[in-house]
Amino acid sequence: MAVILNIETSTNICSVALSKDGGIEFHKEAYEGPSHAKNLGVFVEEALKFAQSKNFKIDAVAVSCGPGSYTGLRIGVSEAKGLCFGLDVPLIAVNTLQVLTTNVMFNGHFDETAYFCPMIDARRMEVYSAIYDLSLNEIKPISADIIDDNSYKKILDKNIVYFFGDGASKCEKVINHPNARFIQSILPIAYDMVALAEIAFRKSDFKDVAYFEPFYLKEFVATKPKNKVI
Repeated sequence: MAVILNIETSTNICSVALSKDGGIEFHKEAYEGPSHAKNLGVFVEEALKFAQSKNFKIDAVAVSCGPGSYTGLRIGVSEAKGLCFGLDVPLIAVNTLQVLTTNVMFNGHFDETAYFCPMIDARRMEVYSAIYDLSLNEIKPISADIIDDNSYKKILDKNIVYFFGDGASKCEKVINHPNARFIQSILPIAYDMVALAEIAFRKSDFKDVAYFEPFYLKEFVATKPKNKVI
């Protein structure tokens, strides 16, 4: 039975959501980004005022931990840490790729054998991605990938894979496998963090507020494999 303040700033979108027992009570988004420095504090203040008006006590702060923009994540995590110290509540970190994936899963009907590949744009034909099944089990861990026409071929040969996120659109013309499906306009927002944050809270999966660091895209170190397909 938790009230959680959710913060998502991993891309150009700035968003905040307040949840109670897994249900959305308040949410606010700005899509004309990057506008995190201008909007995040305002959105958080509005969420806290809403919580106060309902006599809600904040039990935890959840923040999207990447992979994502260095500046966006830095602003979001700094805000989340400050709130945790000020409110004396624990910090929850939510994987951005899983946020994207739950958005897709909750808004469609899929065969139980389908896989899901969220993609965060890095540069050129580079993305950060992972692959999950319908239970959000990790089929392929997070990795920095350089996309070509052989990318994910071994997995695509056996399963339909849905690709989405801001890195997927540039890959649609390159990944031509018949089992590849592309879903447009899937972006990470705090609204879609709620289920994952609630699960983490129930498991007491909290981060060390003083030392926690997010997963910045600036750490991209992928090299294109030779004669190898994923």
